[in-house]
Amino acid sequence: MAYCGGTPLAIVYCTLCGTVIPYKSVVGGVARTFGTSGLLYRSNKLMFDRESMSLWSTLDGRPAIGALAGAPLTLEPVPVVTTTWGEWRARHPDTTVLSIDTGHDRDYAEGAAYREYFDTDRLMFRVPKVDTRLRNKAEVLGVLVPAIGGGRQAVAFDAAFLARTRIHHQTVEGRHFVVLTSPRGANRVYENGTVRIAAWVDDATVRDQTGRRWRVTEEALVTEVPDGVTALPRVAAFRAFWFGWYAQFPDTVLVK
Repeated sequence: MAYCGGTPLAIVYCTLCGTVIPYKSVVGGVARTFGTSGLLYRSNKLMFDRESMSLWSTLDGRPAIGALAGAPLTLEPVPVVTTTWGEWRARHPDTTVLSIDTGHDRDYAEGAAYREYFDTDRLMFRVPKVDTRLRNKAEVLGVLVPAIGGGRQAVAFDAAFLARTRIHHQTVEGRHFVVLTSPRGANRVYENGTVRIAAWVDDATVRDQTGRRWRVTEEALVTEVPDGVTALPRVAAFRAFWFGWYAQFPDTVLVK
């Protein structure tokens, strides 16, 4: 359990799928405490909530097995970014960091565990189907957008494509989004409506088609020009290995 601005979060890490997803842990009016079950579904870890002992999909954010299976409950993801420590520290020098010096006899250094798994494109566990448009462990940025007819439309952006295309506009289910990628490869997604971002000004500022400047923040794109909309909201998105995302969302749109 973690807190962000007073909001309780469940931060889920799946080594096999390469995902780190922070979810608001209050769902259906109940504050739930989550743990790792040790079980898998399509090579994706299942977590459980201690209140009902139901199993939840970490990628989907929904209960899959147990007393809550089939209930209209979906965990709300919180925006997260994958970047280097140096880039993050430069933008947020007052960040509190979780130490890996736990006092326990376990090596938490980078690459100490799963090194062989990350070094190859082979899977540790089978999935129903793979999609060869990308390598199994190619990183994608995943977004789930509410669909017009109900449900959600999954979209996966190839991280290598975003690194080459630092400003990318995408329309999904009638809604307009812009993906901004920093020099070190950090991806942030915003719902931009009729605003079209034209160029980066510096590492923390972009300008739109009218020349108006917007500050790139963790919550929103913000402009101080009082001309219509002054903030474009951030959209939750997270990195995943392509095989894991596709196994969970085979109808995903792939942008590459």
